[in-house]
Amino acid sequence: MFEGFETREIPTGETTIHLRVGGAGPPLLLLHGYPQTHVMWHLVAPALAERHTVVCADLRGYGDSGKPASDPEHAVYGKRASAADMVAVMAALGFGRFALAGHDRGGRVAHRLALDHPDRLEALAVLDIVPTRTVFGATDQALATAYYHWFFLIQPHDLPERLIGADPVYYLRRKLGAWAALEKFAPAALAEYERCFSDPHTIHASCEDYRAAASIDLAHDEADLEQKIPCPLLALWGGRGVMERHFDVLATWREKAAGPVGGRALDCGHFLAEERPEETAQELLAFFGG
Repeated sequence: MFEGFETREIPTGETTIHLRVGGAGPPLLLLHGYPQTHVMWHLVAPALAERHTVVCADLRGYGDSGKPASDPEHAVYGKRASAADMVAVMAALGFGRFALAGHDRGGRVAHRLALDHPDRLEALAVLDIVPTRTVFGATDQALATAYYHWFFLIQPHDLPERLIGADPVYYLRRKLGAWAALEKFAPAALAEYERCFSDPHTIHASCEDYRAAASIDLAHDEADLEQKIPCPLLALWGGRGVMERHFDVLATWREKAAGPVGGRALDCGHFLAEERPEETAQELLAFFGG
């Protein structure tokens, strides 16, 4: 995987971010979701690298990135802190402005980055999400059942950590398999997810990510209700997934953006980059250009 990409470890001041970088052209940062790592982009990144300098990073707390100690307010794993990591990473690579695509949790970090650092973004793509505040506001029995982990992971330490830690590979496979057939994941990619998620520090950090989403992230979002995403925005989502069933995804993002918003559903579940890699790459290339 990632043939021709260089592996880097970049300090950000608060932690260290593990990443792969490859290709040439305008910079494009790719961020992963839960419970994965940057490896989720392994089928898409090579195609994007034909026109872009592609940076695939592990979010703080995930993969081989640093896992700083958590705090009572969960700010260490808030999207503001994770977004600041990525601004520092791209600056260290020599990129003051860049394009950004984020899937799942990475899309939430990307949304916060667009609000906190609007001067940094050329364009933004979000994959299979609507804003966090929108999800909590629309939660009913069906959505809570589909997204039960949102409410499980936010329980106080160390309940979810202890339960997941009893058999992390089982939990990971059940979580991935609930959103896509496990055969959709390349064996090497699945092995990487299992390796990284078996670390108790990753389990704790990922719980803190969700605890932040239900607390400090909501406070930040509430304070920024009038602020809009200024750059062009692309929304892609799975036509057989939870977002399609519960939200008008494009309408939701148009409420949050000042610039143009486009996008569509792909014929897949949650994991667009692994279920429909060629189609995902084509959509991203058409949007980001290069």
